[in-house]
Amino acid sequence: MTAPEMTAGSPGDRPNRLMLLWLLLPVIVLGIAIAWIASADPLRSFNNGAPPVEAFTYERTILDGNGLRVLVRAGGSEPMTVAQVQVDDAYWSFTQDPPGPIARGSTVWLSIPYPWVLGEAHAINIVTNTGATFLHEIPVAVPTPVPTQSLLWQQALVGLIVGVLPVAIGLLCYPAMRGVGAAGMNFVLALTVGLLAFLLVDMTLEALEISAASAALFQGPLLVLLAGSASFMLLMAIGRWRGAPAGLALSFYIALGIGLHNFGEGLAIGATFAVGSAGLGTFLVLGFAVHNVTEGIGIAAPILKAKPPLWSFAALTLLAGAPAVVGLWIGSLAYAPQWTALFLGIGAGAIAQVIVEVTLYTTRTGKGRGTLLSIPVICGFLVGVAFMYVTAAIIKF
Repeated sequence: MTAPEMTAGSPGDRPNRLMLLWLLLPVIVLGIAIAWIASADPLRSFNNGAPPVEAFTYERTILDGNGLRVLVRAGGSEPMTVAQVQVDDAYWSFTQDPPGPIARGSTVWLSIPYPWVLGEAHAINIVTNTGATFLHEIPVAVPTPVPTQSLLWQQALVGLIVGVLPVAIGLLCYPAMRGVGAAGMNFVLALTVGLLAFLLVDMTLEALEISAASAALFQGPLLVLLAGSASFMLLMAIGRWRGAPAGLALSFYIALGIGLHNFGEGLAIGATFAVGSAGLGTFLVLGFAVHNVTEGIGIAAPILKAKPPLWSFAALTLLAGAPAVVGLWIGSLAYAPQWTALFLGIGAGAIAQVIVEVTLYTTRTGKGRGTLLSIPVICGFLVGVAFMYVTAAIIKF
């Protein structure tokens, strides 16, 4: 004899309906409160005649044969109106696209037919209808790159040198490293953690610094921390889907984290191309390449005791190095501080996840937690950090 089935109007449905009602009630009350505040404006009595808070953020500057073009984002409490534009303390005519008042969070392009001078510094000053001014400096005036086939190939070559080539060179050390014993294995794994720890700190600081140039509504530092935390938790969940990653799987996670870092590095290099603030000469490009050689060694560390197929080495090289090319293209042609900070935050979270997994892998393959305090591990970690620090000094500009 089967239990009787509940009908749609049975008493068992009442708790569910009550729960739904209690969930909807706060939302309804909040909606009514918002509608009342918007229509009644109860705070208007506090208005003492002061002008609204205004903020402009310069997100992109383009220099070409027609003059200057700037992309600005409004962050004021009320819609803002651009009344005048100064360039080098002189008022100039300008056109705005789209025209009219600029709502909070919206962007417009301002085109100024100013005869800028190659290699010189210029200052743009926006004046709103309330008299507020917002200054932007161009340290070195150079033509903004346009996406020609020749330019893309040249940038791809730089990206390959600073991203793909050093990772490939590091992976070439794989046959020589296979003969290391237990102590050597721990040294290489700790070396990997050391270089990743440096990348994590460097990437986080760079993301926070870049986020300071973004509009206040993006909450730059918080955006970086949230993106990093979300990236870390998501990759941890994916990585532990079928147990702790090891061997080739762990190498791919390392390559992914390094690839996200190289993407951010490419964005930074591309941005310097766009604004002309640094001439990437041969010495600087080679500095980037030497700085990244240990990345390939770190990727190879988890597979020293395995025999992965040849295609996996090519895949690891491209996953870790090719994002530098894409980042360089985007950075030079469509740079925006908030998106750069976001991607750097995601990369920092990915690297943090790899640090955790490689550390746990070291304890599993060694003698437990005591392995982390052994001489090979401590020396490997310090060598990794020191190498990255010294080579980073070459590429800082």
